[in-house]
Amino acid sequence: MRHLEKIVHPNAIEAIITADSDWALKPTKVAWNPGPEHRPEVSDFTMSMGIERTPKGRLWISWFGGDDSRDAYILLAKSDDDGKTWSDPLFIIDPEPSPAGLRQRALVGNLWTDPAGRLWIFFDKGLRFFDGRAGVWAAVCDNPDADRPAWSTPTRIWHGSTLNKPTVLSNGEWLLSISLWQRDYMRADFSGGDRLYRELDPFRMANIFVSKDQGKSWERRGGVHAPFRQFDEQMIVERGDGSLLMYIRTDYGIAETKSFDRGRSWTAPEKSRLEHVSARIFVRRLASGRLLLVKHGELYVKPASRSHLTAYLSDDDGQTWQGGLLLDEREGVSYPDGIQAPDGTVYIAYDRKRFEGEILLTTFTEADILAGTAMSGNVRLKIPVKQTAAALREAENT
Repeated sequence: MRHLEKIVHPNAIEAIITADSDWALKPTKVAWNPGPEHRPEVSDFTMSMGIERTPKGRLWISWFGGDDSRDAYILLAKSDDDGKTWSDPLFIIDPEPSPAGLRQRALVGNLWTDPAGRLWIFFDKGLRFFDGRAGVWAAVCDNPDADRPAWSTPTRIWHGSTLNKPTVLSNGEWLLSISLWQRDYMRADFSGGDRLYRELDPFRMANIFVSKDQGKSWERRGGVHAPFRQFDEQMIVERGDGSLLMYIRTDYGIAETKSFDRGRSWTAPEKSRLEHVSARIFVRRLASGRLLLVKHGELYVKPASRSHLTAYLSDDDGQTWQGGLLLDEREGVSYPDGIQAPDGTVYIAYDRKRFEGEILLTTFTEADILAGTAMSGNVRLKIPVKQTAAALREAENT
């Protein structure tokens, strides 16, 4: 059953957050077997979070239910037939309200299979939409192919939010992107709370955390503030010369910045030649050595909206891009996340419409991207994974 928030007078918000700040530091377990009220066909909201593949080939997918707000929670489902069918939600992360009755939400995160084959879930939680601090948490599953996988108790890494998978560097270090949002995101429901967590203001940027011990501990290495930032949603790739390239979401689209000391310092962010709406992109190194980019629209033409989700490749660490496989031309498609299977097949999960919408899956190969059309036998487009009741009705009528 959903946790409801008590009616709280705006003038009491700051005192309540201060009093309940320790409560937000308590772990929320990855709970088994969520109730039927959490299913998309009942809740009528789906927002893409992430997709992963286990060493034995099981697919896991995660999404946000409830709303893109204080009511958000995270759901996980699996597929044992390469995405042809999917289980009902098997796990849920839905934090309980604070003692004073403020709603906690789980919003922003991702799934990741580490080099040892363990499945991780990263997620953030905080009071209401954003309490000025929030916090990134991580849980690990050692048996993601089991009939009933078991998750560790989540541990808190730091303040802020992380949306994208870690990057494993050539020296074995793991880099995790963590964004500490700006105060504007406290929004109207935290009026009167703008004096909270002022000590964190110097770190409100796209931060980089590193683990040298396979995720047992994390430490902040550096960060960069991009003007006109928009949730950051930063993605990092290591280039052939060992330098790092970071893409940051901004109001105008995409900013780029580089690091030549493994993330300790960064160049001044510059507007990317890649034109984009203010929305999440996906960039990842493939087994071939190429970079994969999934974005809206053409490479160097400003898209009019979140439509025309398209895949591109780069042979030169993002200096130039080739191909262009159109994945979904419809309006309201967004938040791509992806993986690559050992046979080279790329899997991209994303959402459409969100409210009364759906989570979708598409698969393809590098040859399909370069040709700009389906060349292999591995292309599947617009495959429904999870649908709201409205999306199911729409599908029946088309």
